[in-house]
Amino acid sequence: MPTATTERVQVCWGLVGPLDAAYHDTEWSVPCHDDRELFERLMLEGFQAGLSWSTILARREHFSRAFDAWDPTRIAAYGDADIARLMADPGIIRNRLKVNGAVRNAAAFLRLQQEHGTFDRYIWSFVGGAPKPWLPRASIGDVPASTPESIAMSKALKQAGMTFVGPTICYAFMQSVGMVNDHLAGCPRAPRS
Repeated sequence: MPTATTERVQVCWGLVGPLDAAYHDTEWSVPCHDDRELFERLMLEGFQAGLSWSTILARREHFSRAFDAWDPTRIAAYGDADIARLMADPGIIRNRLKVNGAVRNAAAFLRLQQEHGTFDRYIWSFVGGAPKPWLPRASIGDVPASTPESIAMSKALKQAGMTFVGPTICYAFMQSVGMVNDHLAGCPRAPRS
């Protein structure tokens, strides 16, 4: 696990701290098919809205402890006491809409899991079940904020009852779980053509 330091590391996003660099090098754009981890990543993307990803990564372990290791069954059952506990927890993002949204999203996640067998099967259907082909992009400015797939995913997740799942959040989620690979051309993590 990276230690807290001011050391900056160059990745295709720019100069970042060790937590961001480790995430870039080991998780970002790596296909993920574990339902619990998919739920965690989607929730963290929602909590990130309006904040830096570094802020979320620095609190990720605390989020996991506070939200019962992102167990959607437990989170869907949260009541007023759990919400109050989370709102008093300085280790997470204490935004009431986002905290309540995570509870609402857990219930919707469980419904989607039941309807489709796994959330993995459902969510990966937006890209045909496999990562989209890599497009060599020269700069971070060439990477879209949303795509037709993320727009469709957002619409479907909202219809399923989720919140904090706009097209930009859904695209960031798609990047996170490897549905798309937006490592820039020249990045050591970019696919070799």
